[in-house]
Amino acid sequence: MKSKLSPRKKIHLRIRKNIKGSAVKPRLTVYRSNKAISCQLIDDHSGHTLVSASSKMVSDQGTKTEVAKSVGMKIAAKAKDMNIDTVVFDRSGYLFHGRVKALAEGAREGGLQF
Repeated sequence: MKSKLSPRKKIHLRIRKNIKGSAVKPRLTVYRSNKAISCQLIDDHSGHTLVSASSKMVSDQGTKTEVAKSVGMKIAAKAKDMNIDTVVFDRSGYLFHGRVKALAEGAREGGLQF
């Protein structure tokens, strides 16, 4: 019996074979749970997380979509502090709508390009 995560994991591996992050253009990866959303900027060459942001760090109240947008703005602000302008977006096998899309829009509004 397949679990609910196995199709997403398969999609994630298919995405990851084409997406690589570097120190100049890191990979913006998203993790979404039922209650929270988090994202990281990862340098795949050295295997280090450069910056991270989570809905636990954001004090905004509202819907989960609004919180996801503010998390995107927060990661963009942290990336700007490290002089990072462009990233590669990794949706981690999630569909690009709802909270994942709101996080991406927030990051774009914050000044990140992808």
